[in-house]
Amino acid sequence: MAISGDTLINTLFDGRYRILRKLGSGGMANVYLAEDEDLGRRVAIKILSERYASDDNFNERFRREAKSAASLSHPNIVSIYDRGEAEGQPYIAMEVIEGRTLKELIMTRGPLPLALAIGYAKHILGALRFAHRHGIIHRDIKPHNVLLGAEDRVKVTDFGIARAGASQMTEVGSIMGTAQYLSPEQARGAPVAAASDLYSVGIVLYEMLTGKTPFNGDTPIEIAMKHLNEAPRPPSEHRSEIPPELDQIVLRALAKDPHDRYQSAEEFSADLDRLEAGIPVSPETTAAATALLTGPETSATRVIDRDPGTRVLPPRSSAAPPRRPPAYPPDYGYREPPRKRRRVVPWLLVALLLAAAGLAGWYVYSQIQQELDESRPVAVPPLIGLEEELAEAQLAKLGLKAEVDKRPSTEFAAGIVADQSPKEGTEIAKGETVTLVVSTGAPTTPVPDVVGMTFENAEDALQKVNLRSRGVEVFSAKDPGEVIGQKPAAGETVVEGSVITLRVSKGRELIEVPDVLRQPQESAEAELRANGFEPTVDSAPSDEVPEGYVFAQNPDPGEKATKGSTVRITVSSGPESKSVPNVVGQDREEAEQTLDEAGFKVKVRNQDTDDPTLENKVLDQSPSGGVRAEPGSTVTIFVGKFVPSP
Repeated sequence: MAISGDTLINTLFDGRYRILRKLGSGGMANVYLAEDEDLGRRVAIKILSERYASDDNFNERFRREAKSAASLSHPNIVSIYDRGEAEGQPYIAMEVIEGRTLKELIMTRGPLPLALAIGYAKHILGALRFAHRHGIIHRDIKPHNVLLGAEDRVKVTDFGIARAGASQMTEVGSIMGTAQYLSPEQARGAPVAAASDLYSVGIVLYEMLTGKTPFNGDTPIEIAMKHLNEAPRPPSEHRSEIPPELDQIVLRALAKDPHDRYQSAEEFSADLDRLEAGIPVSPETTAAATALLTGPETSATRVIDRDPGTRVLPPRSSAAPPRRPPAYPPDYGYREPPRKRRRVVPWLLVALLLAAAGLAGWYVYSQIQQELDESRPVAVPPLIGLEEELAEAQLAKLGLKAEVDKRPSTEFAAGIVADQSPKEGTEIAKGETVTLVVSTGAPTTPVPDVVGMTFENAEDALQKVNLRSRGVEVFSAKDPGEVIGQKPAAGETVVEGSVITLRVSKGRELIEVPDVLRQPQESAEAELRANGFEPTVDSAPSDEVPEGYVFAQNPDPGEKATKGSTVRITVSSGPESKSVPNVVGQDREEAEQTLDEAGFKVKVRNQDTDDPTLENKVLDQSPSGGVRAEPGSTVTIFVGKFVPSP
């Protein structure tokens, strides 16, 4: 039976997740906020929509999302905690991000500040760099799938169509992904690679800078055709303060041919770093942006301008234009005397001497100027947040040396400058050394084994290795306060400062003992086990309860007892036996009365005797007097009958 989304609120899903409220709906799944009752934390539960639950293709796509995302552990990727299937519907339990999507931010705020847009783009590229290195292409990068948490933490989510293969089209021929953020190769149904994700990042960056996407239309097909055939307008046409270098970065990312785009997230991010540092972007970026704006080359030379109204000039002919003949004054018969030619050599010598003096003076001036430049102090540039190689290149350009000190950092990724000495703006002489503290990534530590310790001792042990703890109380047979489980497990390597979840015993659970009186033995044992108790059985006679039925239990029904404890039940073995009275020698009537009062039935049999004194006397009985027999059983008495001897 499929689960209806309307009835999930306040229910326990898959025996573990208490559904609190609905967070939203997507094209193929619904997302709920839930409480993980096993670990005591809030999670987001993504459940495949009921209408797709029976579709094998959507089930496979959903499982692929879970598998792809679960293999990625990165600060800018939403963490996957669990995946499974409950009542025919696959689900994913993942990290909750308290915030909003990048799309919601753009819709409410409009274009973002340049520095903020560039920072968000670098975080998205950091997530894709990690995913691409693991062979996973996201295929659906858009601001709807970028979550903004506290302190502007950026998390990429929804690897719903991520694959390592090359399937881009659904069975009905519709294009996967959202049309405005689609790469041209996805629109054609061609194989995709990392450059396809980077195209989508270019669209997202364009939207962050301008508040709108570069290609729009009334239908997805119309938008897809614009991705294939139409050149985007530079972002600066919508927003004048955008510098030309940022235009070039965006336009290179939006190149139609994947080979003309950035080939890796690192390359894309490096150009953004250069832009922030005031360094020119790479020549490949300038060339790709120019090619996108100019379109295909022709044999004619084109005059290119950023103004879309600029006219293309026709090519000039290679032939020189005809020259007009020189004009001479008319001849009236008068001739001036020939002018005396001056000697050239003395003047030439003077010119040469003056040139030599000028060159010597220029050389002396340049040498002095060079010495002054070399001795003039330079300001140390801001280097924190740059990649190591980029920071070293910037120092070398200023004539400074770099000394690298590598240390772990929780704030900066590996290979990024986390600190510098001297600080930015400090003036030092050329040739001096600037120390760069380069991050080796977050510091890690193995998780110690704290199972069996008290919660207080476990906390101390974790604090000694810079780990935090969080206790979750659970019922168990262990003593209250004892740690009975931990996650991550002992020996796993985690980032320092991580939270280790400890399952702490709060003793055995007290539950109500069920009433099993007057039930058959098998039924009583089954009910006790179903309620978490272990039955033990005694047997005793009972006059009131039939054989095989329970007539006593300990603890009594309704009392509280620890789960897993023993409940003793007493099963009837039937009525209790009694001693048969001895009636031999009594008269028949007296014997019958005695046995009847003792609870036995009487059967009389006559026995011949030649002794007249034994007439009507009980000569014998069966069972004999003193033998124990069940009440209600029959006692046969043998009564004397006088028969004279012949």
